[in-house]
Amino acid sequence: MKELLISLLNFFGLAWWVEVKTSAPRCIYYFGPFLTSQEAEAAKAGYIEDIENEGAEGLSVSIHRCKPISLTVADDLGKLGEGGLWPVLSSQ
Repeated sequence: MKELLISLLNFFGLAWWVEVKTSAPRCIYYFGPFLTSQEAEAAKAGYIEDIENEGAEGLSVSIHRCKPISLTVADDLGKLGEGGLWPVLSSQ
């Protein structure tokens, strides 16, 4: 049942994602979706560790609601300038 709710929230861009940006290599990684920001917060340490173990540097981590187009957006894939998110209506 939880997976169905997460899928529904993700469809509307309301699921929570961990976004990790690296400066070397220049990439953006998305991990999720999560039902709550607390679940994403609890999972982020493992993602950071994995990326650091791969040799990435200059990490910036945020947790927010979004709808990623792809899970990895990288300079060498020619996608970094395109952005990595579907537009989602903001409640702000």
